[in-house]
Amino acid sequence: MAEPVERDQPERAYAPVEPQRIAKLLARAGIASRREIERMIEQRRIAIDGVAVETPATILTSLKGLTVDGRPVRAPSGARLFLFHKPAGVLTAATDPAGRPTIYDRLPKGLPRLMPVGRLDLNTEGLLLLTNDGEFKRQLELPSSGVERSYRARVFGEISQEQLEELIHGVEIDGMRYGPIDANLERRTGRNGWVEMKLTEGKNREVRRVLEHLGLQVSRLIRTAYGPFVLGDMAVGAVIEIHPSDLAAYRKTLK
Repeated sequence: MAEPVERDQPERAYAPVEPQRIAKLLARAGIASRREIERMIEQRRIAIDGVAVETPATILTSLKGLTVDGRPVRAPSGARLFLFHKPAGVLTAATDPAGRPTIYDRLPKGLPRLMPVGRLDLNTEGLLLLTNDGEFKRQLELPSSGVERSYRARVFGEISQEQLEELIHGVEIDGMRYGPIDANLERRTGRNGWVEMKLTEGKNREVRRVLEHLGLQVSRLIRTAYGPFVLGDMAVGAVIEIHPSDLAAYRKTLK
């Protein structure tokens, strides 16, 4: 989310940190993802003591004097993680030029600035993780971290369990290689059915593209889990914060 709203902080908020590239430091402070911060630097939106930063390779040891869109950057608080039951029909984005609703139009007021962990397509619903910590976000998203995502898809078409089991070896579609997917035919009535899929890569539109490659039409797609965090019976639009002690314990298990 690249719309920082900051207030001046006392001097003690700018305690020295280990030298880090500016993009990493700002991501840790929850300003935006590293990639988004690099774009903001290109747009000359980030400055140190009033002088625009020219390169994301800039090394810093403090946030003192650092501003985004003219507003001082606040020192990062501890990482927080929220579960959000995203409805279908809203974008996982800060804004939309076409004026379509985004997740930030649906989130309750009073939450800290939060960034989505990965994305869900406009018409995909279900569990979306939100965090205030850009580095934690990145860690959860990286395929190398091996964090499993689970989905349920309502499909129409002919498919067998044997065909779905072949996905455990991965599949290539139009030159794009997708890693192993654990897929199971949950139930079927005629040519209608539900397929459960578990994967760790989370590439753009991966689930839909793989199912369509198998000749299936997807009429509904729900993310039911991300790592150990599950959608369960959360109401659509509901938000739940993970307890700090549970979050700290989980972070110790990440690669």
